[in-house]
Amino acid sequence: MSIPTYTLNDGSALPAIGFGTYPLKDDEAVGTIVSAIEAGYRLLDTAVNYGNEHEVGEGVRASGLPREELYVASKIPGRDHGYDDAVASVHGSLERLGLEYLDLHLIHWPNPSVDKYVEAWRALVDLREQGLVRSIGVSNFTAAHLDRIIDETGVTPTVNQIELHPYFPQVEMREVNESRGIRTESWSPLGKRQAPFAEPAVADAAAAHDVTPGQVILRWQVQLGSVPIPKSATPERQRANLDVFGFELSDAEMAAITALGRPDGRLFGGDPDTHEEM
Repeated sequence: MSIPTYTLNDGSALPAIGFGTYPLKDDEAVGTIVSAIEAGYRLLDTAVNYGNEHEVGEGVRASGLPREELYVASKIPGRDHGYDDAVASVHGSLERLGLEYLDLHLIHWPNPSVDKYVEAWRALVDLREQGLVRSIGVSNFTAAHLDRIIDETGVTPTVNQIELHPYFPQVEMREVNESRGIRTESWSPLGKRQAPFAEPAVADAAAAHDVTPGQVILRWQVQLGSVPIPKSATPERQRANLDVFGFELSDAEMAAITALGRPDGRLFGGDPDTHEEM
């Protein structure tokens, strides 16, 4: 299955949908990742804190695809936000993955009370110059966090991966990212346990287009211009999650799904101004 790509602000191409690997572990993770690659996924999303970088690397090698055909992304945890710690963290990720470079590396959370995310960003800028990381970005950053690292380094992230699903559509943050030339990625794009499959806005669209509610939500993500990162251990579901480029939601259907947003729509209260993840 051929997946469209976006051109990021550094000129690199990012697949329009990716495969999330949290919380896959051990041998099951390797087989699941190989299955996802066979289904057509080319963007694989992991993180130090997922504890599965080794398995992702094994999956990449077991797939048999040339390395350059896959787009591997990982993330720096909060405990490694100092400059030297961030550099060591990326080297550790490469070692665990067994790869010579990462296609994309993100700061996982800003952890503002620690106030070292600018140091971590400077480290990523330098690692990109060294060729160990091809593209650099952030995750869970607000407008203020973004503006600070841009103002202090002159380097704009390529992506900002944020919580984004129908109950939390992030209208303002999507506009913030777009205005700065940053591509939005969506974690928990279906809403996990709160997935709104039975909501009329989703169920009616699924019936109208003869697709599943999950496909409707992922298509909504794609039409928003965000890059969803769904996870599934089931080959059939993996293929279905990719099969969202053969239909189009109407403006009314898009608006109805976005209107499902709630003030308390976050999955676990992960406000980037207060949440700390070390």
